[in-house]
Amino acid sequence: MKTVKTFLLAVLCCVAVSTFAEQKVRNIIFMIGDGMGINQVYAGMTVNGNKLYLEQCPYSGFHKTYSSSSYITDSAAGGTALACGQKTKNGMVGMSPDTLPVYSSMYAAQQKGLATGIVVTCVVTHATPAAFYAHQPSRKMYEEIAEDLIRYTPDVFIGGGRKHLENRSDSVNLTDSLRSRGYQIAYSQEELQAIKSGKIAALLAESDMPRYSSRGDMLPNSVEKAIDVLSQSKKGFFLMVEGSQIDYRGHDNDTEGVVREMIDFDKAVGKAIEFAKKDKHTLVIITADHETGGMSLQTGNFSNGTVTAQFTTKGHTGVLVPIFAYGPGAEKFSGIMENTALKQKCLDLLRIKTK
Repeated sequence: MKTVKTFLLAVLCCVAVSTFAEQKVRNIIFMIGDGMGINQVYAGMTVNGNKLYLEQCPYSGFHKTYSSSSYITDSAAGGTALACGQKTKNGMVGMSPDTLPVYSSMYAAQQKGLATGIVVTCVVTHATPAAFYAHQPSRKMYEEIAEDLIRYTPDVFIGGGRKHLENRSDSVNLTDSLRSRGYQIAYSQEELQAIKSGKIAALLAESDMPRYSSRGDMLPNSVEKAIDVLSQSKKGFFLMVEGSQIDYRGHDNDTEGVVREMIDFDKAVGKAIEFAKKDKHTLVIITADHETGGMSLQTGNFSNGTVTAQFTTKGHTGVLVPIFAYGPGAEKFSGIMENTALKQKCLDLLRIKTK
């Protein structure tokens, strides 16, 4: 009898796995922990009671982060590789090394009628989010990047950076253009949460969002809001999320800051996985553009949630960074790969063909 039960259980498991594998990807939530190496992940896990939401991902891997110009990438080249499938020079966004525009997975999704969105804790014109919509030779061209944001506007974008759209050197207020095209403008988390549908431009800070201790649950709450709005699309959606300030605190060699930003990012991961579990047609990808700080864990204690770390640099490092994936197609993201491989995997799973 025990043998029969074991056999039936094995059959049911095989059927469940087969059904999951056969489900089509309708939505992608592409999540980037800026500066998040494996030690940042484990430090967050240690302080958070030996658990993170991203542990629910059944598949994991690593990708190589080097740029076309350096063994050590920056966020512009790293973001461009992830978004556009193109290695480029440090400092360039959405461009090949010879300054030709290259287009992102989010742009391809937008062209096929999917709803699109961006949620970040930096300025919305920062290097990593910019790689998903902008084409500029320098990441420092914030006002030009803001013009690209208006040109290739996602349906929902949430973050800081109000000054690059409204307090510009050319005195042009780009939010006027957004309003004329039906965007609802939110300047606070309260205003954002009051919006239930439609196009949203949430500029929640003049520059970067404040650190976690001041902004609270802005990131997970904003991810939940973006999912609620974008999932109303009948054709599906592509949402890019960045936990931007893991990197900032890494540059500061601030262990506590890194941990708090890591746990905050993981809360956003939890919102994405929660939706994916219910929806059944959503792929969640969690990765990083590079590691920051050369963080090394010296001691830790799960019971009291403490960790001690040392850093080898205030800059970036060239180490492999992790990939975690949940949902249909997640198995495509296991193993070691180039960072440029992720774009085509996303398009293949969305069944989007590009010229």
